[in-house]
Amino acid sequence: MADLASSMLSKTKPDEKCSKPGLNEEVKENVPNTLLEGKDLEADDPFGLKIGDTFLVKRLDDTWHNGEIVQMRLNEVEKNRREYYIHYEGMNRRMDEWVVQERMNIKGVPQTKIEVEHALEEQAERKITRNQKRKHDEINHVQKTYAEMDPTTAALEREHELITKVKYVDRVQIGTYEIDTWYFSPFPDEYGKQPKLWICEYCVKYMKFEKTHRKHLTDCTWRQPIGTEIYRKGSISVYEVDGRDHKIYCQNLCLLAKLFLDHKTLYFDVEPFMFYILTEVDRHGAHIVGYFSKEKESPDGNNVACILILPPFQRKGYGKFLIAFSYELSKFEGTVGSPEKPLSDLGKLSYRSYWSWVLLEILRDVKGTLSIRDLSQMTSITQNDIINTLQALNMVKYWKGQHVVCVTPKLVEEHLRSTQFKRPRLLVDPLCLKWTPPKKQPVIKKFKKLQATSK
Repeated sequence: MADLASSMLSKTKPDEKCSKPGLNEEVKENVPNTLLEGKDLEADDPFGLKIGDTFLVKRLDDTWHNGEIVQMRLNEVEKNRREYYIHYEGMNRRMDEWVVQERMNIKGVPQTKIEVEHALEEQAERKITRNQKRKHDEINHVQKTYAEMDPTTAALEREHELITKVKYVDRVQIGTYEIDTWYFSPFPDEYGKQPKLWICEYCVKYMKFEKTHRKHLTDCTWRQPIGTEIYRKGSISVYEVDGRDHKIYCQNLCLLAKLFLDHKTLYFDVEPFMFYILTEVDRHGAHIVGYFSKEKESPDGNNVACILILPPFQRKGYGKFLIAFSYELSKFEGTVGSPEKPLSDLGKLSYRSYWSWVLLEILRDVKGTLSIRDLSQMTSITQNDIINTLQALNMVKYWKGQHVVCVTPKLVEEHLRSTQFKRPRLLVDPLCLKWTPPKKQPVIKKFKKLQATSK
């Protein structure tokens, strides 16, 4: 398959246009690039607020929630506006945000816990059922408390939270989209504490200033991701990028992804990974929608290391498309695979829905019986993932030391009629995938060679 619009390709390597972390070359502007923050601001806070104070804070959906001040700053980009970084009690850190004082219910002193609880009780008009609470927690991304975690997980979470506690980059501009970010990302200091970053949607270079971004757009000749186009159907295209060959591009991609993923640890060691970039194609070029990365050699048999759909493109079927794409690659390789754990909250929902639909489609059309192993060979989904999915669907029994698929046509049809397991909007067409699996490195059996020598 020919790459998108070969006339758009530049003879200049895109890495020369991209930025190494900490080495972005930018046009100098008369704009401050530092932010005043932290304990130094407490002494002269006009409202007497301090880090650690707790107040009711009005969220963007006009509801009030108990929030703790985690950090303060003077946002020089917004004419030295004083802002407070708020963590909402009992909610996932992706909901944390910088707010102005007007959104905080200040009564001169921080509210007591009893006052907060009383206000929240008045806000709730009725009791909710356990099922309603579960749905509420999923929608609002309520996270587990440390007490609900095992000791090892709790210790890791505390360490992770300490390092990534404050999200400084509030927004990023990518193409025509201005996107609110969710989490901290370790951009270099001169970039990492800017309230907004501008990112080229083609070479993913990040910039501090809009003027720099506009100049970059006139200089950057790329109109597609770096790498090789391996899939094209209609306006959907996928590019394969080797982290070893295009290190800077992949590093910048990971820094962008971290803004929307909490537990992502891969930022700079990208060489052992392949990246698969999903794009929407129009007459202007191939615009990034999302991507997944994959280890070249995974000892755990993972076929996805990290997966992300940018927020403007979520809930359009692209997540399940990338999941299906990862399994098509596994089928081409003749292997089974599973995503690297732990999955994000959105990842869990997407994978469970995809696995369920794939298995239900097979079980609806099958003649005779199928074992767990048969299903795994047909789908490239691991046996453990199949068992867990069928257990959730109440379609597997444990009998005589093994799991046995136990279904009826009526049960399958009932599940398929559910909106949770409906047919994905976007399907991968294997005929449009032009890809050859990489050759595996041969394993040298040194032990046997030594044995033969000793005889």
